[in-house]
Amino acid sequence: MENIMKETLQPGITYEHTFVVPASKTVPRLYPESEEFLAMPEVFATGFLVGLLEWSCIRAVNTHLDWPAEQTVGTHVDISHEAATPPGFEVRASVELIEVDGRRLVFSVEAHDGVDTIARGLHERFVIDRERFDARLAEKWGCGR
Repeated sequence: MENIMKETLQPGITYEHTFVVPASKTVPRLYPESEEFLAMPEVFATGFLVGLLEWSCIRAVNTHLDWPAEQTVGTHVDISHEAATPPGFEVRASVELIEVDGRRLVFSVEAHDGVDTIARGLHERFVIDRERFDARLAEKWGCGR
């Protein structure tokens, strides 16, 4: 991969993203095939919360990449989910890039629903060359079928 990440991709980049939780992002909707999930409370699902934090990290760094030729993919999640959030609440995700090690990016992440801090932790992403990534994925398709 050609090193085309911009020099501005440095620790200290921050981003805030707000999102109103719809019913479609609650636990019963996470895996509607699962009778266990269907029986659970209708609150913001951890899986969707992680996705919101990832989305925020992506938005934080996209202007510092050659987007869309360069993108980031999630490689590690270490996040607590500390409080339940019902649909209709606005969640504010706050992220900060705290480490850049080659193509590995580490973010400090936090989310608040206007009443409680609902999540905090670390998220790691890796800068990829989309064309090379797709080529490797195509090879995997060929091996796995």
